[in-house]
Amino acid sequence: MTKALSVREVSETEKAEIARLTRSQKAPSAIVQRAKMIAAMIADPTLSATQGARSAGFHSSSMGTKWVHRFNEQGVAGLSDKQRPGRVPVHSQEVRGALIDLALHKPASLGYPFALWTLERLQRAFEERQHVHLSDSTIWEWVEAEGLRWKRQQSWFREPEKQDPAFAEKRGPSSRPT
Repeated sequence: MTKALSVREVSETEKAEIARLTRSQKAPSAIVQRAKMIAAMIADPTLSATQGARSAGFHSSSMGTKWVHRFNEQGVAGLSDKQRPGRVPVHSQEVRGALIDLALHKPASLGYPFALWTLERLQRAFEERQHVHLSDSTIWEWVEAEGLRWKRQQSWFREPEKQDPAFAEKRGPSSRPT
């Protein structure tokens, strides 16, 4: 018969940190749950890892042994999730920086015949200059992440010389008296 897994000797600073985590409302809930399991096992040394996991609300008994092992090896830091590799970025930070730099320049100052960027214009200009095609969603995501906002051009309010001077007469009377 194998010996039940228990928590190693815990220092006073670790006990204080575990107690803080069990009461935390800002720490991730998974870490709080793991801290509660360790705290229960510290309070009652007769609890096994499986019993400690159940008392903290874990549904799988194997989770108790996993987190007790990690806590025994790494301390309180072992209660956090490990970094996961994730997907490798398709474009480098240099490409992202070049796009943001281009978006921050006014198109007319770069020799383009328009005053504002649209998504399509920015995409084409970037491809011409960098020879890298970026999808609409990538451009949108990067521009939004930098805090830049797309604005709708409303030139009819800004260019009074292009407005029709006879607009009011052509429109006819308004629906209600003014």
